[in-house]
Amino acid sequence: MKSKDSLQDIEDFYKSKGYSGEDLRKILEKDKTWSKLVKVRKQKLTRNFHLTQAENEKYVMSMDEDFDILLKVKQLEKIKLTREEKAIVKVVKSQLEHDWRKSLIQALNKILRKYNIQ
Repeated sequence: MKSKDSLQDIEDFYKSKGYSGEDLRKILEKDKTWSKLVKVRKQKLTRNFHLTQAENEKYVMSMDEDFDILLKVKQLEKIKLTREEKAIVKVVKSQLEHDWRKSLIQALNKILRKYNIQ
């Protein structure tokens, strides 16, 4: 890997090697170039937005937009929302996770089960 690679390039490389989900997250954490890029980006992005340790571990937060999304989610979680709005916020928040596809699949499976579709 070249040091000019983007986070997405590195992730795509490991996906092409068959890594996904938790295995992908673990292999990315071991990749020195990926770790360095994430660290630099997080330092730049977190100057105006504090993340808890749990949030740092759970979410990728590799883009400015990720911080904007999490800020909006936190604001929405503090107010009374409808059931549908809560579901939307939950799905949006899941998109910040390392294995965001897992949450989407779970949500889709729940809807499929509701309509007895396998």
